[in-house]
Amino acid sequence: MKKTTKTTVPFYAEEKLALFIDGSNLYAAARSLEFDIDYKLLLEWAAAQGRLVRAFYYTALIEDQEYSPIRPLVDWLDYNGYTMVTKPTKEFIDPQGRRKVKGNMDIELAIDVMEMADNVDHIMLFSGDGDFRRLIEAVQRKGVRVTVVSTIKSQPPMVADELRRQADHFLDLTNLAPEIARTSNNRYQEPVPEIAEDDHSQPDFMQSR
Repeated sequence: MKKTTKTTVPFYAEEKLALFIDGSNLYAAARSLEFDIDYKLLLEWAAAQGRLVRAFYYTALIEDQEYSPIRPLVDWLDYNGYTMVTKPTKEFIDPQGRRKVKGNMDIELAIDVMEMADNVDHIMLFSGDGDFRRLIEAVQRKGVRVTVVSTIKSQPPMVADELRRQADHFLDLTNLAPEIARTSNNRYQEPVPEIAEDDHSQPDFMQSR
């Protein structure tokens, strides 16, 4: 049975659905739209759209710090229905001599998507990274529908045009925000910024000049 929702993406109650969340990319997209995500609401929303098989969340962690600012989110998600995929960050010095920290989870996400493609009907990719275009194409050849979740309403847009065009459906975060946005009464509140994947987009607190 087909479901119609305000998100304009067709969902079917009997289809098996999996979420793949590029943590730093989704965080940046939501912040560009000036709202915070309540991940409990996100999981509940997804579960209401079909037969939710798995919700993966990908992020890199700073292992050599006494306290990692993203650790509260990682621990909460791990105990509340998400499958966490993490790895240590890598530290490097840029040409200007500044210390930077980088974490890229593209390979881990791509491997998991390909492994899950034979067991689901619909994949939702929460990322705007154009590097995933070929991954989407490969999954589509297996007969799996792919919805990309990001935004074109920010300046500049957070989703690569080639990724949006390749997807079967594109869901702008502005349409999903009413379902998943954090409010003062929400049960879980998102913590501090995550590690950006690309060195040119590193948050200031991750850099030392």
